[in-house]
Amino acid sequence: MTLVTADVPASTVFTQKARLSWQEKRLAGLSRFAIAITTLNILGHLWLGFEQSWITPFVALAAAYGTELFLERQAARDGRRRPAYAGGAVSVIQFLLSAHVTALAIGMLLMPLEQLWVIAFAASLAVASKRLIQVRIGNRLRHVLNPSNFGITIVLLLFPTVGIAPPYQFSEATTGTLDVLLPLIVICTGSLLNTKLTGRMPLVLAWLAFFAAQGILRAVLQDTPILAGLAPMSGFAFILFTFYMITDPATTPSRWRNQVLFAAAVAALYALFMYLHVVFGLFYALTLVTAARGLWFALLLPMIEASERQAPQPEPAQPAASQAPAE
Repeated sequence: MTLVTADVPASTVFTQKARLSWQEKRLAGLSRFAIAITTLNILGHLWLGFEQSWITPFVALAAAYGTELFLERQAARDGRRRPAYAGGAVSVIQFLLSAHVTALAIGMLLMPLEQLWVIAFAASLAVASKRLIQVRIGNRLRHVLNPSNFGITIVLLLFPTVGIAPPYQFSEATTGTLDVLLPLIVICTGSLLNTKLTGRMPLVLAWLAFFAAQGILRAVLQDTPILAGLAPMSGFAFILFTFYMITDPATTPSRWRNQVLFAAAVAALYALFMYLHVVFGLFYALTLVTAARGLWFALLLPMIEASERQAPQPEPAQPAASQAPAE
């Protein structure tokens, strides 16, 4: 039971409860995501056929953990507050969940040709971007770039020798029923996560619809087989991108209409990159759309609000009696 005293307004208590609920959902989502991606990495290196060396995920984790802890320590010292990871082992684990997910995603998706320093650079950059690139959304500063996607994008642009892990590595060792069962498990768990905790199922459904639409449209315009444009949707990597990459709740809209627009923009940019024969279009498209969303909140929206405040207000209409001539 919550007691509301005269010193604590009811609105403040409601805000605190709402924030607590959001934090609980975020922690629950991160915990499940961390378990899922850890399991996938273990199975991938033991059995599925991951092409990277065993040391790759450990390098990514060390770089991400170190960056996250260092930046939080510096921020806490500058703000004269207690570090978020203080309070025991549980606090440290909860604090590092986001970095854990980011690191394993980068180690799993990049193919660095054993250039482990590239993996460390990508993981550190991804984690640092959450603190270095922030905009004010509502009443607080928030990061707007999907961390792992941003780290992957920058590495792909800077280092031509680095590529994306081949999609077949997720199912190289599976045959028969397992070829269908494993993607179904990911789809079911991802759907449950995005329905119960992140609220991003409208984004998932819109993304699938718009991706299929652009594939069909490109096939018609370029006179190519329609199945060629739709084939990526059958891959394990595309399923992971759909349910666990593009749906990052911290860097995507919360309203369903805006989620639909977000998905449409990513699909349109991907189609443009494919038309221009630019590889890795999924990652570039997501980075550009999240960056554009950040610019909207940082620059365009404040300008619109400022112009509306400065616009002259219409004078109130005079009563009819005051407009009549005096007798």
